[in-house]
Amino acid sequence: MGYAQLVIGPAGSGKSTYCSSLYQHCETLGRSIHIVNLDPAAENFDYPVAMDIRELISLDDVMEELGLGPNGGLMYCMEHLEDNLDDWLNEELDNYLDDDYLVFDCPGQIELFSHVPVLRNFVEHLKRKNFNVCAVYLLDSQFVTDVTKYISGCMASLSAMVQLELPHINILSKMDLVTNKREVEKYLDPEPHHLLSELNERMAPQFKKLNKSLIELVDEYSMVSFIPLDLRKESSIKYILAQIDNCIQYGEDADVKIRDFEENNDDE
Repeated sequence: MGYAQLVIGPAGSGKSTYCSSLYQHCETLGRSIHIVNLDPAAENFDYPVAMDIRELISLDDVMEELGLGPNGGLMYCMEHLEDNLDDWLNEELDNYLDDDYLVFDCPGQIELFSHVPVLRNFVEHLKRKNFNVCAVYLLDSQFVTDVTKYISGCMASLSAMVQLELPHINILSKMDLVTNKREVEKYLDPEPHHLLSELNERMAPQFKKLNKSLIELVDEYSMVSFIPLDLRKESSIKYILAQIDNCIQYGEDADVKIRDFEENNDDE
């Protein structure tokens, strides 16, 4: 059985930086992981790229040959990937062992994990190849400065959860760049009635019923829980990795290693 993280989130949320930090952390531990680039527009990497979608198709080539813009070109590239799951992806996956750990660094176009079925079909293909997969959704902590932005972030994350149907970990990234941490920390695990009260204060009275429904939706789907990621702290990435490993049951099917020993019997 293989293991995989699908790293998703809006553009600029720190997905590639997270992948780089995760790789460095695992390298320090002597643990092997493989980072896969699924962004056909990516150029520079701070980690060794184990698999690269640009070997199949690149955004620059698509824009030049088909005359598409950046967003339309990227969607074309991802649909081309979907059409080549049985060929290119299978051939690449055959290079890895059953218990290998892959981390897929995805593009930031929100439609890929909200309503377009490309990533969903990609995930289903991984499952058929006997991979346990977890979605890791990153949200820029500097974006979460008030309740309206927080609810917006939750809705986007919830959309990805419903679309992908995967174990789901939400991360507030770039905590090391936040100047006023108290403003962000109150949204890590807030009480629903506090959110509702704050939302009603920020919005017009006619939105009270909508606010109540939104908060109930967020609460029922347990989407009011985010894990902070501070890249200055090794313990932060360690904790997040432990949560993800637990989601995908990493290491639970490993063979128990029994140390052989001789008992010293005294017959005297």
